[in-house]
Amino acid sequence: MYIIKMVRKAAFVLITAAVAFSSAITQESSEKRDSSKSRPILWEPVDISKRDLYLGPGGTQMKPDLTSIKLIRKEKGGTSLKYRIKDGSGRTWVAKIDKETQPETASVRLTWALGYKSEINYLIPRLTIPGRGTFENVRLEARPENVKRDGRWNWEKNPLVNTREFQGFKIMMAFLNNWDLKESNTLVMRVGDEVHYAISDLGATFGDYGTNSYPIIWRLGRSINRPLEYRNSSFIKGVEDGRVIFAFKGKGSKMFRDITVEDARWLTDRLLKLSDKQIEDAFRAANYAPDDIKTLVTAVKNRIYELDQVSNQNLARTR
Repeated sequence: MYIIKMVRKAAFVLITAAVAFSSAITQESSEKRDSSKSRPILWEPVDISKRDLYLGPGGTQMKPDLTSIKLIRKEKGGTSLKYRIKDGSGRTWVAKIDKETQPETASVRLTWALGYKSEINYLIPRLTIPGRGTFENVRLEARPENVKRDGRWNWEKNPLVNTREFQGFKIMMAFLNNWDLKESNTLVMRVGDEVHYAISDLGATFGDYGTNSYPIIWRLGRSINRPLEYRNSSFIKGVEDGRVIFAFKGKGSKMFRDITVEDARWLTDRLLKLSDKQIEDAFRAANYAPDDIKTLVTAVKNRIYELDQVSNQNLARTR
């Protein structure tokens, strides 16, 4: 009887251990699957020539229905005036009223055109928000139900550091004169099984860096949404030891010290696929005046040319 009990006990222990081992293997496999699904995505290859820079990442299907607007609440935080609203179709938007709305709308379209992840936004030239007033150049940013806003990412410590697409993204920040590269302007979005890394605020663009000297006169000369100042500002200083030296001044300027000529070439090859019409459409979508559109299109094309020249000449020397 004693032997039978011992055999039964041993069998129970073996079965329990086998179940636990099988469970651990299943959990590990599941974690691996979840990990692969949850890898951060900043950029993915796209057919740049087919991207509609007037409608942007939302396309026609996400265009706001302005037949009716319902105020939900005033948004807290940040320096810009913002309201959360619902449109006629029931979609939720954050309406931003600020001088940043035009450059942000255009910047989102230019980065998205190259394959970078972004939020969905539209510029509304004139919008009445019940109980709050009528405003001009209002940026509406979508809050889709299937997208979870899941925190921030750090410019210097993130899973994409040193990848070619991340280097290209940094170049785009210098390209746009985005002098406000703080962590609070970044965004992690969960879209289904994917984790998208994006910028939540690209409004500090298309102006001049100013001095950005600390701590006394760091704001002197700094600007947003000044097409002429953007066109006249410096972009690339030159190349030293295979590294491109940018004229960037602002938060995170030390991040630009490791950008190679090859990184510049990678981004240039994509920028060159943008047509003149696409570039123009990005600024038309932001409701810029015709003269400002001409200025900004010229400035963007000049910067693409600068990148092309610097990367071509210096790569030729190393081959």
